Amino acid sequence: MQIRPLYDRIVVKRIEQKETMQGGLYIPDSAKEKPQEGEVVAVGKGKRLEDGKVVPLDVAVGDRILFGKYSGSDIKLDNEEYMIMREDEVLGILEAQPKVAKKAS
Repeated sequence: MQIRPLYDRIVVKRIEQKETMQGGLYIPDSAKEKPQEGEVVAVGKGKRLEDGKVVPLDVAVGDRILFGKYSGSDIKLDNEEYMIMREDEVLGILEAQPKVAKKAS
């Protein structure tokens, strides 16, 4: 199933960070905080201004973003969990850092 968000809404898939536990402690899923980083899966056409013009969104499909803890609404499609939120709930777009080659000694 595909989803096409309307106007300035985006669909985001949360990115789970792998945590290594030391000391053998187990933290149940109910006690873990949900990640606040995700990948944009779908975007709307843009925000409609009062004069009727549509302004395209700054985020694009494939961007990695940061969002607030209580942003968006959780949805489930084809047994996959996503979030749908407005573009103004996005805190920032994560840019990939170029990898620096180590000097051989």
